[in-house]
Amino acid sequence: MSSIRSRVTAAYALTLFGTMLAFAVALWAARRASMLRDLQARVSTYADIGHLVLTQAGTQNTPVVVDTAGSQRDPELQPLLRVRLDAIPGYLVVADSQRPLYTSLAARRLPPEDSAVLLRAVMRLSEERLVATVQLSTDKLLMVARLEHGEAGPVRRVVAASAVESADFIGSEQFGVFVLIAPLVVLLSVVMAYVITGRALQPVDEIISEVSAISDGRSLHQRLPQSEGDDELARLSVTLNAMIARLEQSFSGLRRFTADASHELKTPLTVLRADIERAMSAGPRSTEGLVALEEALQETARMADLVESLLTLARADEGRFDLHREPVALGPLVRDVAETTQILGEATGLRVGVTALDEASVMGDALRLRQLFLNLVTNAVKYTGKGGTVDLALTRRADTAEFSVSDTGVGIAGADLPYVFDRFWRADRARSRASDRGGVGLGLSISQWIAHAHGGSITVSSRLGRGSTFTVALPLMHTAASSPIASGGPGAEPKI
Repeated sequence: MSSIRSRVTAAYALTLFGTMLAFAVALWAARRASMLRDLQARVSTYADIGHLVLTQAGTQNTPVVVDTAGSQRDPELQPLLRVRLDAIPGYLVVADSQRPLYTSLAARRLPPEDSAVLLRAVMRLSEERLVATVQLSTDKLLMVARLEHGEAGPVRRVVAASAVESADFIGSEQFGVFVLIAPLVVLLSVVMAYVITGRALQPVDEIISEVSAISDGRSLHQRLPQSEGDDELARLSVTLNAMIARLEQSFSGLRRFTADASHELKTPLTVLRADIERAMSAGPRSTEGLVALEEALQETARMADLVESLLTLARADEGRFDLHREPVALGPLVRDVAETTQILGEATGLRVGVTALDEASVMGDALRLRQLFLNLVTNAVKYTGKGGTVDLALTRRADTAEFSVSDTGVGIAGADLPYVFDRFWRADRARSRASDRGGVGLGLSISQWIAHAHGGSITVSSRLGRGSTFTVALPLMHTAASSPIASGGPGAEPKI
């Protein structure tokens, strides 16, 4: 397969050769037309001179034609006029209305067949056709006529002619020069084009080498060198660097996700195995066996929740999870979530309040919205100490409904806020896993997906030791119904 360098060079060579050929043809045609105009002007001058010689003889009362009365010879011009006309170069013919009266020396030297052809062409000239060409056996002649009318004398036409070979010679000479010079010019241009194209494509070769070194998946931290300027190669480097950065982020997230998922599954499986072995070694209906089976059941349930969450996110990533959209009134949904929050917080004495409850309806999946709200309140209850407060609020804005959950819990450090929605992320992994707050770190990721799937957003504000506030903004039903997201048309959220 040919390279871009060779294809560009070949295209340049063909274009140059075609341009030179077209220029040579145009130049040849222009030069030949100019030579033919000059030749016609020169022949016209010869005809005018011959006509002037005969006109002057007539005005001086000098006989123009020899009197041939009673002679068997054809009439002819006076010898003195013949001598004068012989001085005119080229071909010259003087004729009356029926026959030639004079032919120049060049015309008399023609072969009989060419002479006959020339004389017939001379006699065919008329007032409507004063310029014509005649093809002889050895040459082509350009003829120009001067005609006389009335009773001025026996002379009716003076015709001068000259060979066209001079104009043709100019074209042949030019063509020969083109044949000699064109290959040298094309060859030199091809070499220069090949060198220039190679230098122009050298950055592309460097980019290919760099990308080949990076594409193994272990060197995604490297970046392509970016040249100064705003040309195409500079923009290509910027685009490729942005793509490599996204790939690095995706690969890092995939490796982290795999490691975290493996670790989260390893712990309950180890506990489950130990509990089952303990239950098998204990006696029938023993207390120790029942405790082991209960722990195994808890770990099995925890692992099932983890697998279910992973399956939900996997389907969301692949766009294979449909939302069952219908009008959903958020007020009753928030009241139901508040009651559940009070039940969850009874064990630790949490105070649960609803600070605002505006009526608002959205177009969405009621079960998924309830899951979103429960994830947020469960997270708030989990990280709020005894005697703390969890406040829920539903407020209506211009075109959105905002549901917020505020707590007085441990809070989140500012450096950790950008990562709270990452999968398997927890601010204190060791303490969370060892305490009763243990979770798998997927609840907020699922909450973010549900919010985005409904055309909304979720944000968090927090200070360490001062509590956190999670806010979900969802488009109101009249806005959602007219938006592409709600209608499922182009630009809708992924089918998850």
